[in-house]
Amino acid sequence: MAKAKVAKRPTRDEFELEELGNQLVEAKNEDSEIVLTVWGWEEQVRGTIVQMDSRTKMVHISFHEEVTKVPFMDIMKVEYPRD
Repeated sequence: MAKAKVAKRPTRDEFELEELGNQLVEAKNEDSEIVLTVWGWEEQVRGTIVQMDSRTKMVHISFHEEVTKVPFMDIMKVEYPRD
């Protein structure tokens, strides 16, 4: 029996990763609410960044007192909510 094929995470170059990092740092410094598109997750993650852990490479997003930890490498896009 063949294994089900799992889609690989898209590769990104250093420039794209640096730009993504800069957007996250700016959002954290300004305490802005953001919406993240995360690879492999059905729903987008919304909230404010409470911590960026360089050791675990996780971004901690808080929304209504609930904290979601998102792996930096899985973040595909950073947007600002339109409402």
